[in-house]
Amino acid sequence: MTTDWLGLTDKVFIVTGGSSGIGAAIVDELLADGAYVYNADLKEDEETGEKYTYVQTDVTSAADVNNVVNQAVTSHGHIDGVVNNAGINMPRLLVDAENPQSKYEFTEQSFDKMFSVNVKSVFLMSQAVARELVKQHNGVIVNMSSEAGLEGSVGQSVYSATKAAINGFTRSWGKELGEYNVRVVGVAPGIMEATGLRTPTYEEALAYTRHKTVADIRASYKSKSTTPLGRSGRLAEVAYLVAYYLSDKAGYITGVTTNVAGGKSRG
Repeated sequence: MTTDWLGLTDKVFIVTGGSSGIGAAIVDELLADGAYVYNADLKEDEETGEKYTYVQTDVTSAADVNNVVNQAVTSHGHIDGVVNNAGINMPRLLVDAENPQSKYEFTEQSFDKMFSVNVKSVFLMSQAVARELVKQHNGVIVNMSSEAGLEGSVGQSVYSATKAAINGFTRSWGKELGEYNVRVVGVAPGIMEATGLRTPTYEEALAYTRHKTVADIRASYKSKSTTPLGRSGRLAEVAYLVAYYLSDKAGYITGVTTNVAGGKSRG
């Protein structure tokens, strides 16, 4: 059953990293709203549905990015927007004072990988989609940021930096593309409910960088001292905001990033 209160029926959107986590919730919400959705993800052997098209995509590859955009435009004659959701997070320290050059210190390789997936991919996809949107004089780019990109985060400095870069894209592109009636908005989730991306390896690394135990990290997900609402966010709560921003009901909102973090402001 579809709903149409946002007027998204038969609109055409690309979602990067739409096979899991927040991306999958966004895909589900847009499909429920009647949109055509192209999921650009690396996951293998995913099926395509009536309004859902999976295109295996390395979002750091210009050729792959152009391929999925061309598929959407060729099939529908236009595209209405993109959600730049794909990203990775590897908790690391700038300097591990207690164990120099441990596996929990950033290396050039880990730095480059995070910036490639989290920042370069947003540039590539946004440019490819924006070429179509400016010709149409209509469309929306949604950049998935993070609360960490607004406030910084212990053990996640490079991740925070990549998301701060995304916030810079959002502000700048909102100014550049406004004259073409193209909006650019950001969404910055905080601590979200568990998904396959919150792995034991991730939690162990984050705990190490913060001199805590994994149990401490898990307890913090529901701590009112860090999150006033006292719970993790629901993936659907992020997806609802993304769908709203993609709709004409948000037609006068551009160049801003909205924190969806239960009141969390430091961490």
